Amino acid sequence: MARLHAQLQPYQPTERDPFDATKAAHLLNRAGFGGTRQEIEETTQLGPTDAVDKLLDFPNASADEMSQEDVPDLSGIEGLPKNFRELKKLLDGKSEQERQALRQKFMQANRQALDAQAAWWLKRMAYGPHPLQEKLTLFWHGHFTTSAKDERSALLIWKQNETLRRYAAGNFRQFVQQISRDPAMLDYLNNSQNRKQQPNENYARELMELFTLGIGNYTERDIKEAARAFTGWAHNGEDYVFRKFDHDEGEKTFFNKRGNFNGDDVIDIILLQQRCGQYIGRKIFSHLAYESLEPGLEESLGNVLRENKYDLRPLLRTILTSKAFYSPQAIGAQIKSPIQLTIGTIRMLELEMPPTRMLMGALNQMGQMPYFPPNVKGWPGGRAWINTSTLFVRYNTAVWLAGGEVPINSGRPFAEVVMNARARRFDPVETTEAEPAVDEWVQRLIQRPIEPAKRQVLINAMKEQSLREMIQLIVSMPEYQLC
Repeated sequence: MARLHAQLQPYQPTERDPFDATKAAHLLNRAGFGGTRQEIEETTQLGPTDAVDKLLDFPNASADEMSQEDVPDLSGIEGLPKNFRELKKLLDGKSEQERQALRQKFMQANRQALDAQAAWWLKRMAYGPHPLQEKLTLFWHGHFTTSAKDERSALLIWKQNETLRRYAAGNFRQFVQQISRDPAMLDYLNNSQNRKQQPNENYARELMELFTLGIGNYTERDIKEAARAFTGWAHNGEDYVFRKFDHDEGEKTFFNKRGNFNGDDVIDIILLQQRCGQYIGRKIFSHLAYESLEPGLEESLGNVLRENKYDLRPLLRTILTSKAFYSPQAIGAQIKSPIQLTIGTIRMLELEMPPTRMLMGALNQMGQMPYFPPNVKGWPGGRAWINTSTLFVRYNTAVWLAGGEVPINSGRPFAEVVMNARARRFDPVETTEAEPAVDEWVQRLIQRPIEPAKRQVLINAMKEQSLREMIQLIVSMPEYQLC
């Protein structure tokens, strides 16, 4: 077994560096969507190792495998064919007027289904039983990207989301095999059109460039030969099919290996490359901890993944219990994604879920709509979350959730929805004790110390205004944009 990098050694609490509420909140933010007061207290009592084991204790299963009741309710949506191919069958023999009416009915039903799925997923993130599973599902949604803008079947988008959930902490080899057979992915990257007579290279290229190896770690010949290996991989409705007459049975040369390779052979050869473990390890570490890795850390992450035969749980546990994860470089240094900001605020304020239309309007303007990544690269994240247009919406959304109004001169579509709807307002229990209240709410919302001058501003605001307005000031602070 390769020696573990010093930063990946387990974090051991000491009297000078205890596992306190700040560290517990940090864990719940990065391995979920933030913690309530009770959850932070329980996590602190568990300690760093047992708390991570509890978070990782979820089944490798999709939501409908765990509970038939815990799935989006699409029963009330009429006229929803399972996919676009079924719509084409319905169109056969119809007049142009009838065809247009059927298309409009299908597109409307499909939008309703996507809205229902998004509402379900946001609620699962906020209140679901397995926050780390949902956090990882969202991470993989931005890694193995498919957009509902291009895939015109809400059902296939739902099935892919379930695949991401099932393998979120499972075996990466099996994960890549399944995502390569996923109908939505086969459509999105055109592998359904990949035939031996005319190979389509889109999936083969992104498999290596984005999903497993990273740019520059393969050749153009590798792409062409991999595309040949994936010929004939397609789907019929909801189901993967192998069309053997479309498959190229000829010898292929891939990473200097020769054989009559198929898609699974290509995946196996990719996973043999040292770079694959390092690339995936780095991406997961950057998402959970921090982006600027110390020398040698990437290699050590790759070793952990390969030594565990690409099972993801040991790598996740190593990262979440490491010295690096609890270092000053990690705590309070990550810009919250729009979903992290909204769902985290709902959780920390212990709110009921606002109407989905209001949340989706805000998420759209902030640049992160579930099921709608911008392109095959997914969401860029980090500093890209904040610019002159999104920052205003980020502040307004947090203030609105904390019981405030949204200025009408903010983004018009979102502002009008909010101003014309009345979600349950946030009404904290008033108190006249300014300093204890400020300290309590700073700990609850920012979850780490702030500068004395800023603390005094909050104390003055509470004395002169109200507790609710003081809380709105906290969620307007730059520190609140970080976790």
